Amino acid sequence: MPINILMPALSPTMEKGNLAKWLKKEGDKVKSGDVIAEIETDKATMEVEAVDEGTIAKILVAEGTQDVAVNAIIAVLAADGEDVKAAGSGAGADKPKPAPAAEAPAPKPAAVAPAPAASPVAKAPAAAPAPQPAASQSNGARVFSSPLARRLAKDAGIELGRITGSGPHGRVVAADVEKAKSGQGLKPAAAAGASAGATGAIGAPAMSDQQILGLYEEGGYESVPHDSMRRTIAQRLTAATNSMPTFYLTVDCDLGKLSAAREEINAAAGKNADGKPLYKLSVNDFVIKAMAIALQKIPEANVSWTEAAMLRHKHSDIGVAVALPFGLITPIIRQAEIKTISQISNEMKDLAARAKAKKLKPNEYQGGSSSVSNLGMYGIKDFTAVINPPQSSILAVGTGEERAVVRNGQIVAATMMSVTLSCDHRAIDGALGAELITAFKKLIENPVMMVV
Repeated sequence: MPINILMPALSPTMEKGNLAKWLKKEGDKVKSGDVIAEIETDKATMEVEAVDEGTIAKILVAEGTQDVAVNAIIAVLAADGEDVKAAGSGAGADKPKPAPAAEAPAPKPAAVAPAPAASPVAKAPAAAPAPQPAASQSNGARVFSSPLARRLAKDAGIELGRITGSGPHGRVVAADVEKAKSGQGLKPAAAAGASAGATGAIGAPAMSDQQILGLYEEGGYESVPHDSMRRTIAQRLTAATNSMPTFYLTVDCDLGKLSAAREEINAAAGKNADGKPLYKLSVNDFVIKAMAIALQKIPEANVSWTEAAMLRHKHSDIGVAVALPFGLITPIIRQAEIKTISQISNEMKDLAARAKAKKLKPNEYQGGSSSVSNLGMYGIKDFTAVINPPQSSILAVGTGEERAVVRNGQIVAATMMSVTLSCDHRAIDGALGAELITAFKKLIENPVMMVV
């Protein structure tokens, strides 16, 4: 019996992905464990391994196809001893269809009586709507659209009622949504979202895309559609800022002892077979270790909030923000409290390299108990970072710089670094957050305590 190969879920929240590449072709034999394809999500590219043995009888989804639903059939495998042609010929009934660039017109509305083939539209009853269900815009009017158009509009954050339909009877089709993404074919805001009283973060009416475009001279900008990573970042961080009461705590850390220890440790690093140092510690490596130990010293702050209970984590799994060309990702150093700083350094280099190549596995960037975001390398003195749910805290790290400080009544120069802790007030109270950042400061200023 033919075996269906399904689109895998790379994470618990994944609903669709892109079939980036087939590594096997029709007629190839495969055995369990063979890598047969590469699947791409917004943050990673994963290899798909065969579970069963047999021969690829039919590939139903071509490589490069986007937005393939999880559990959709992407190929059919003929089991050992089975007729490959017969297995392939029966495949394809449930083949998922890729999102087309343009969409065919809707089927003609059905007439009560048979209509002449020459003019079926004219003979159809006027009351018969297009077969697709109609969406409603904010003012209550019905908007006829295709399922694909509705999904594309939802993903793009565009209200269907604002899109001028080019399909039969003004029906909105996928091509109309694509035009709307670049500001074409949009109705005035009064016809849609603005009339519904949509508001921004401070209570003022939210500006529609059309209003925003009206502020700029036509031809004076380039409209770059959002990719899936940017949309995911926007959705998650908007949810975090809207639902999470956050407060911020800032301290200045003296890096004098840390800088000296770092230079001494790096100078003593051995060489590998290629003659390169076995490790080269950065300030950020010390920051990760200090945050991990601080969470162990203040275990009440090493938590995640859920509506039913507080999750108190046994280990310090520290996410570290890594900048990508069109977004960011936070690979996680697991159990950072028990790893040496050199181990953290080498692991972080590996994670960052694979993150930029989109080769991380979901378990390498999902979860975590807290995070670190370091913009010091850009010369940023201090900033606040947005917490990455379900975590309850994140540490924003500024640059180390020489400042004038007072010691024993004397003004002296010292290398200082400002750090700001963002806390979810549902899980971490002000005093508890202060304990956590104070514990971090003590470790950074006395790095020998990290090895005790």
